[in-house]
Amino acid sequence: MLIIPVKEGESIDRALKKFKKKFEKTGVMKQLRARQSYTKRSVRRREEIKKAVFVNTLRSEEQ
Repeated sequence: MLIIPVKEGESIDRALKKFKKKFEKTGVMKQLRARQSYTKRSVRRREEIKKAVFVNTLRSEEQ
């Protein structure tokens, strides 16, 4: 459960913005979307490897 302390005189919009930011960081929506459909372990692993290769090429180009 997320707890957002609201200070005296702080607007609701600001508190809502804090809540949205915290909610995004927890990754709840990402997890729910991932659970909607099953992906095989081999497919998941293949995607991880592809992502690692992509990030590695970006870092090598940067240097």
